[in-house]
Amino acid sequence: MKRVYVAGHRGMVGSAIVRQLECRDDVELVVRTSSELDLRNQAAVAEFFANERIDEVYLAAAKVGGIVANDTYPAEFIYDNLMMECNIIHSAHQAGVQKLLFLGSSCIYPKLADQPMMESALLTGTLEPTNEPYAIAKIAGIKLCESYNRQYGRDYRSVMPTNLYGPHDNFHPENSHVIPGLLRRFHEAKLAGDKEVVAWGSGKPMREFLYVDDMASASIHVMELSAEQYQSNTEPMLSHINVGTGVDCTIRELVETIAEVVGFEGNIRFDTSKPDGTPRKLMDVDRLKSLGWQASVTLRDGLHNAYAWFLANQDKFRG
Repeated sequence: MKRVYVAGHRGMVGSAIVRQLECRDDVELVVRTSSELDLRNQAAVAEFFANERIDEVYLAAAKVGGIVANDTYPAEFIYDNLMMECNIIHSAHQAGVQKLLFLGSSCIYPKLADQPMMESALLTGTLEPTNEPYAIAKIAGIKLCESYNRQYGRDYRSVMPTNLYGPHDNFHPENSHVIPGLLRRFHEAKLAGDKEVVAWGSGKPMREFLYVDDMASASIHVMELSAEQYQSNTEPMLSHINVGTGVDCTIRELVETIAEVVGFEGNIRFDTSKPDGTPRKLMDVDRLKSLGWQASVTLRDGLHNAYAWFLANQDKFRG
């Protein structure tokens, strides 16, 4: 039986990975809350790895947030994420852990990257300014993995998800991403009997969304590929793998689908005085498909699941 440490097990992705690994009879899960182990504390992380005899690591711990949070707390977003990944990757190596999977983000790609975004677009242009600190930290995580592979022969891999949503998402009114933010807004408008909900922008930009259980499935799939499979489909200094559906939709389609899922029957007005952002963000997922995995949860089904989870847990998001 292998001892598997999931860092960030209470987060959206980490908890989804835990749910799937719990079903396995060959895995002994190791988890720690942030109060039990501060991943920014180098000595504490080193002691944890020295004592726990870990065989594999899923590095899903991160400080995450939407545009407002990234723009408001840039120092925390770069410092916390750099410290967590540096401490975990280095301490895992020092403790002899051979296999590790680092979870990044699609924001690593240049703001004006060709669509769909291929893995080779990394470091070819300027990043989106609002989340540049977070993106820099995630790029550093990829390069940490690659560097320990090249110098020490480790098998540390990286996956880059598109926009994620699902159970255990953050539904905070200011700091959430687009899907949980819209689910909450339409829910509250329905309860209040509002006749109209205003959405930012024209509704024309296109975005891709991946249900978090699909992300967990893809992460485990990539972790369990043979070294030969992984290395034959990647390069030593371009080793990350995109994870997405390969399908996008307009923001208008997303907003209208969320309204239907929530049961909001009022009017939706798009405020074109608000910014649209990047016209399109879509991941090229050919590399992952060639390795035998593709998404299975539709957007509508995933939204129904995410809304059901919110309804069951909305007391956590009061205020």
